[in-house]
Amino acid sequence: MKLTKKIQLPALLAAGFIIASPASARQVKLEVAMAEPLILAGKKNTTFIKIGLTGFDFTKDGEDRAPVNVAIVLDKSGSMDGEKIIKAREAAKMAIRRLDENDIVSVILYDSTVRVIVPATKVSDKEAICAQIDRIAAKGSTALFAGVSKGAAEIRKFINKERVNRVLLLSDGQANIGPKSPGALGELGGSLIKEGISVSTIGLGSGYNEDLMFKLADRSDGNHAFAENGVDLVRIFDAEFGEILSVVAQEVLVKIECADGVRPVRVIGREAEISGASATVLLNQLYSGQEKYIVMEVEVPAGRAKTTRQVASVELSYANMATNTTDTLASTVAVRFTDVKNEVAENTNKKVMASCMLQVGTMENDRALALRDAGKIDEARRVLLANGIRLQAEGERWGSNDLSFYGALNTSDAGKLDKKSWLLNRKQMRDTQYKNQKQRSY
Repeated sequence: MKLTKKIQLPALLAAGFIIASPASARQVKLEVAMAEPLILAGKKNTTFIKIGLTGFDFTKDGEDRAPVNVAIVLDKSGSMDGEKIIKAREAAKMAIRRLDENDIVSVILYDSTVRVIVPATKVSDKEAICAQIDRIAAKGSTALFAGVSKGAAEIRKFINKERVNRVLLLSDGQANIGPKSPGALGELGGSLIKEGISVSTIGLGSGYNEDLMFKLADRSDGNHAFAENGVDLVRIFDAEFGEILSVVAQEVLVKIECADGVRPVRVIGREAEISGASATVLLNQLYSGQEKYIVMEVEVPAGRAKTTRQVASVELSYANMATNTTDTLASTVAVRFTDVKNEVAENTNKKVMASCMLQVGTMENDRALALRDAGKIDEARRVLLANGIRLQAEGERWGSNDLSFYGALNTSDAGKLDKKSWLLNRKQMRDTQYKNQKQRSY
């Protein structure tokens, strides 16, 4: 049973200050900041809030990490034959060897049908599990939905809020048996996160459905990655298990309450529920030492110069995997009005603004992808080129190499919209979009 620990942070009315949780070795760090702490007086302003959540570090030896309950779901359809299945076996065995006897693992194979070769069990005999994986051979079609469902069923055998419950799905092909639309797989992901189960998806090669894999991961707050070849697959598997073994917080719930007169416009890059002046965002997990953030665009009513206005209050609650407590943090953020236009730019929080502009740029990249899907190639190219120029200019303005790099990538994407290049480039665009939106570390 978890205990509840609450820390109430005092409101800080002086605009421009980041309001953060106190430093603690065993507590998530909360930082709430305005992109523009100073805004122009006498007019309505639209600006951004960034809510940053950083996972605390484990002890040096990592003994306090949370135990995991992971289902490895592998596509063994005929298209996986050759190097793909060899590398899949290698990646799965490498992952097994990173676990210990406190962890639970299951291995599920799917082609035309689904088969559990390692039922959910404690990792007490790694070599026996690896021997089962070595016997995997490729054949058949792709019953992807059924594979994920069976993985979730194995997770449920040992599901526990004090464990990290994760399905890891690998596929190189189109789902062609059972439910096969991105919407159907997204609904499955949305139902699983309500049980505390996230799904990470790895698409291998150029033949899989990236929208389907993207939606499944997105709705369950897992990870999604594109492995162009077998070598990439091993690297991504290793990185994914590195994150699974470094979860410090689960059931991460962020509630944002806008002050009187302030209107929430949208949350960019993450699913959110907005009702009136309130917004709620659920993140399934936070990792040790990594920052996840939420960007909200808000509309602030006009104010008089040299006055301060509270913009929003933020409450964070999460299950602390190190202390087995439910921790709650609270914070507020404000702006100050000025009638000197130059002061707005001079006082802009560069790091926060760069994060916000990255999310806006990612949204434009996604718009270009949708235009290309609709056959509007010239219009998609114009959007990507304009986005590239804007991102590179913002990168120089705010001192952000990430923005400059993504700007150059958008310019490169604009040259890969032809039929021959599109299949691979579309997957790379989706992969980068997901990395930006979810702050994926690999």
